[in-house]
Amino acid sequence: MIELKNLTKRYGNTLAVDGINLSIARGEIFGFIGPNGAGKTTTIRMLGGILSPTSGSVMIDGVNMAENPVAAKKRIGFIPDRPYLYEKLTGREFMRFTADIYGVAENVFLEKSQELLQTFNIHHWADELVEAYSHGMKQRLIIAAALLHEPKVIIIDEPMVGLDPSAIKLVKDMMRREVQKGTTIFMSTHTLAIAEDLCDRIGIIHRGRILAQGTTNDLKLAAQAQEADLEEVFLRLTTENSNTLKK
Repeated sequence: MIELKNLTKRYGNTLAVDGINLSIARGEIFGFIGPNGAGKTTTIRMLGGILSPTSGSVMIDGVNMAENPVAAKKRIGFIPDRPYLYEKLTGREFMRFTADIYGVAENVFLEKSQELLQTFNIHHWADELVEAYSHGMKQRLIIAAALLHEPKVIIIDEPMVGLDPSAIKLVKDMMRREVQKGTTIFMSTHTLAIAEDLCDRIGIIHRGRILAQGTTNDLKLAAQAQEADLEEVFLRLTTENSNTLKK
């Protein structure tokens, strides 16, 4: 469903992403973790078609992002770490704006938008201006809008930032429902407990390269830390890589 081949991004002399290769299957939750500055957000922006790679390719459901970006992006629901919204629109107006971008039919929009607004517990605020929403409400609105066109791939950058425990549960439940329908989820997060809880596989990126990928048990074997939790595995792999690069 997602194929990254030799994906590379340079900013001048800085190599932000260094030849990443990933294959993520239909109905899989893939966690993407790494230290600050490791290349996570750059990778996600290339995956979502916001940035063009210096070299390499992004395939979404068999569609090449560079060759047919509109078709590829129609298959994606993109949820950024910061909810950039048109704050002079109401929540419902923002949902309609998003539906129009993706060509969602009016009858589908009316049913689906109400369902999503209720699911994320913002239906009572649907006709209020977005500028009056809390950060958590804005985050829930952007998630609801990203699901309107029933994407085949959901890309999420730090999904739980600014959410209270009840909203975190809503998002977790949403992700589990989506993968049961066959949706693929690519999730970047600093919250390792959430990655360990939700993800079928996890990739660890450090200094633009994938250090290890696989199930939690695969990562423990790679770190020679079978009894450790994901946090200890993450720290061991990234520290070892940093020490190797210094030599």
